[in-house]
Amino acid sequence: MLSTVHPKLPSRNLKITKDFYLDKLKFQQFGDEYPDYLMLYRDNIEVHFFEFQDLSITDNYGMIYIRTNEIEKLYEEFKANGVPIHPNGPLSLKPWGMKEFSILDPDMNLLTFGENK
Repeated sequence: MLSTVHPKLPSRNLKITKDFYLDKLKFQQFGDEYPDYLMLYRDNIEVHFFEFQDLSITDNYGMIYIRTNEIEKLYEEFKANGVPIHPNGPLSLKPWGMKEFSILDPDMNLLTFGENK
């Protein structure tokens, strides 16, 4: 019965978040403009953001796992766009059979991308 999930992550500044996801990760915005809420999508996924100006980035545990079917292509695209790859999350094959890499957004939300291998 469940069909999709749209994670909601905190953002200290929605403009900075929007610029990062649109310019660096090539997401697109949809929906109306709201002063404290942002909705973005790329391909078949949506990520929503709520404004939380008092967010402590050292205490932020926001994380999402995004599956892809072109992990190497996505990894190279992000690198070409100047997206910093998480130092503990370079592209690698994990023991659980997923090829993965991770990045941090400006609010230290962890995004891990993975493909079955």
